Amino acid sequence: MSYPNLIRLVEVMDRLRSKDGCPWDAEQTHESLLKYQLEESYEYIEAVEKGDRADMREELGDLLLQIYFHSRIAQEHPEDPFNIDDVAKGVADKLISRHPHVFGEVKVNSSKEVHANWERIKNEEKGRTQFDEGVPLAQPALALAAKLILRAEKNGLNKPEATAPTSSALDKEVALGDALLALISWAIEAELDPESALRKAALRYRDSIKEAR
Repeated sequence: MSYPNLIRLVEVMDRLRSKDGCPWDAEQTHESLLKYQLEESYEYIEAVEKGDRADMREELGDLLLQIYFHSRIAQEHPEDPFNIDDVAKGVADKLISRHPHVFGEVKVNSSKEVHANWERIKNEEKGRTQFDEGVPLAQPALALAAKLILRAEKNGLNKPEATAPTSSALDKEVALGDALLALISWAIEAELDPESALRKAALRYRDSIKEAR
């Protein structure tokens, strides 16, 4: 199976960034495009939540554009250039190396073992010695807290005490959502910033894990 439109998109980006191309596209940098990448990610999430297949296809295209755009800009770097093919090679190599149960001789019995292998191989490849290395601290507090706890779990470290929400809802996701919403409502009434409070708690948790090691 061939994908001629992937090559066509490379050619389109080359034309847009060329001397006789688009002035706006030619002016863009990695930094100036970041807001669009974040915006397109949220738009794709919304399309998935709505189950709108046409929007999903369009928003995936917009996300793909960001990857091609950044890769095209990266080609122009005077000291360390790379292109879209280098990006594709890197991720293909990564998928092969981190799936030894598919591309190698490793045997696994569950997806949990797959996750454990992935984390071990990733740590070895990147030379990581701290459980939180590579976790972007600038992400929203809820995502940050979840990522730190997941990393701790994967590395066999202590996790915060788990407390199930008190709710009569049979659906656990509904119960969790209601509990979080109620807690945020309490924070607003108490004139507290829930995002800031959770971020500080997540970072305290991270620091406590590091100090205990």
